[in-house]
Amino acid sequence: MVENQLILTTEKSDKTLNILPIIIVIIALLALSSTAILIKIALREMSATATFFNRLWIATIIFGFWNGINQARTQIKDDQPVLPQQPYPIKEIAFLIAVGLVHVLGRLSWTWALTQTGAANANALGSLNPLFTTLGGWLFFNQIFGRKFIIGLILAIIGAIAVGFEDLLRSNNNFTGDAVALISSIFYAANFLLIEQIRNKFSIITILLWRCVIATSLMVPVVLIFEKQPFPVSLSGWLVVFALAAICESLGHGLIVYSLKTFSSGFISLLLLLNPVIVAILAWILFSENLSIFNLLGLALIVGGIYLAISNKESIKSSVNPPIQSLQKSEF
Repeated sequence: MVENQLILTTEKSDKTLNILPIIIVIIALLALSSTAILIKIALREMSATATFFNRLWIATIIFGFWNGINQARTQIKDDQPVLPQQPYPIKEIAFLIAVGLVHVLGRLSWTWALTQTGAANANALGSLNPLFTTLGGWLFFNQIFGRKFIIGLILAIIGAIAVGFEDLLRSNNNFTGDAVALISSIFYAANFLLIEQIRNKFSIITILLWRCVIATSLMVPVVLIFEKQPFPVSLSGWLVVFALAAICESLGHGLIVYSLKTFSSGFISLLLLLNPVIVAILAWILFSENLSIFNLLGLALIVGGIYLAISNKESIKSSVNPPIQSLQKSEF
């Protein structure tokens, strides 16, 4: 009797550990789905580059406080001073610096592409991010993806392009802008792959803090040279950039980095294609926006493709990091 109860308890615990990472990704997606709306509001009084810069330095402060509180809590809990960590190998340090670099290059190239080509073109090319992430994982890190995952990936990408198909037909094509948008998608893919490789070497807060520190440092000269108005001029502007830093950068991207301990970077980038689904549903509920046949078809393909990819369990697991054994120990 006791043995049966122990078995049932263990099974419930395993199910909880399997469900919790999915819930975390869903929360991250909900947080990230507000990004486009907040950026549109911020653009009323500052440029996209200035918005990104303010989002970064505010997030850096948030992660800095978070790191300080975490260290103080650890010290109080252990009732002893925090010992200095052993130096990390050069490879891990290089990857950590590269994360900050590709983060900035991806955002800047995407922002510049929007000024050179239509938003529909940029969004369609940005939807290729999961393809580059999966291809990069296979080429450079020997990750294996099953047939169902690949088919689901292709369906979801087609769906993401179909969501904006009508806008794509009306959009002005510009080869340079389209090429830069495609390059930004490659930078985003590199960001996911690099974080996955160092996720078991550094804590979440270390990765997020140093990514923001490096990215902010790189953005300072860009803002000083090209921006006449680097900061918001109204209270509402400050509230918007703070929301971008706290909700999108800290909560949304923080939970995405956390999820890379359990899921492969290819699967996480694929799940992010659900963003247009969430945004479309919210727009339909809140603003009564109509959904065309292309929108509905695209949303159905995205959901169907992701469902098919999930059925290939070996492809969605991280091949770099061991599965979560306990969620009681702080990962931050």
